[in-house]
Amino acid sequence: MKPLKERNQATVGAATLAILVLSTLAVFFSDDLPIIGTGTTYSAYFSDASGLADGNEVQIAGVKVGEVSTVALAGDQVRVRFKVQDVRLGDQTKAAIGIKTLLGEKFLALEPSGGGAQDPGSPIPRARTTTPFDVNAALGELSTTVDGIDTGKLAESFQVVADTFKDTPQHMKGALEGLSALSKTISTRDQALASLLSNTSQVSKTLASRNDQITKLIADGNLLLAEIQRRKDAINQLLKGTKDLAAELRGLVADNKAQLQPALQQLDKVTSLLQRNQDNLSRGLAALAPFVRISTNTTGNGRWFEGYLCGLLPPYINLGPGKTNGLTINPDGCLPPISGGGR
Repeated sequence: MKPLKERNQATVGAATLAILVLSTLAVFFSDDLPIIGTGTTYSAYFSDASGLADGNEVQIAGVKVGEVSTVALAGDQVRVRFKVQDVRLGDQTKAAIGIKTLLGEKFLALEPSGGGAQDPGSPIPRARTTTPFDVNAALGELSTTVDGIDTGKLAESFQVVADTFKDTPQHMKGALEGLSALSKTISTRDQALASLLSNTSQVSKTLASRNDQITKLIADGNLLLAEIQRRKDAINQLLKGTKDLAAELRGLVADNKAQLQPALQQLDKVTSLLQRNQDNLSRGLAALAPFVRISTNTTGNGRWFEGYLCGLLPPYINLGPGKTNGLTINPDGCLPPISGGGR
């Protein structure tokens, strides 16, 4: 096999350039590749978007199979591109925009059908797509319709009907009287009902305008609950590990009980001996205290040692003939020393 430097360099460069171009295209369109791609992208036409947005779920029979890629205006209709994975869509597949939550979050529901396969390059036509019923718009139209009703005329018409059927049987008469009472009630509560419907419309509009914030709040709540669940799992693992450790320690103690018991007995004897020695040291220190105090008092006046010897000489000696004229030694006897005396 020839090395590259011996081949035609122009051919080698062209082949290298072709490989780079193919690699770049494979990177940009990897999601659409049949083997390494993450799904197949389809599109569908709708009469209106109905609040559908990028990232909303794509479901088949209530199971998430993908998500919406883009929602864009295409003339007088809306083109929705979505990506699905591991599902087969027939050439008669139907698509509908559904309401996922009470707060107005939408999703794209698919109903696969047809013997052939849906061509990803051919959008699903409007004939096979439907949009949801908008409650907010319906409430607004209801408020407008009620405002346009002449409740006085309505009450008069009910009264005319009641008068017409006044000679009918009792059951019919009671029903008509109830209908008349209902019309009078509606007539007297006209302003209250109009205000109620107007407020309901305003609440619906407020919820619709705060849809993104409420959706973000719910998403943050989901994140918080997920974090709490993770912490719960971590605490569960910790408690399980502690339980396993306790079981291992119990097994260790049971296995080494014969060796640990004599060691603990000897340790108990050692601690008892140390306690007795501590008691003896405490008593010795208590007995040493008076001696130390007296020694401190004896040598407390500097470098001299003070002492008193009693009984070294006789208590009293008189060598003279009389008690007053003779030689007298130690006339005072053995008395305590006088404070402040000489050394």
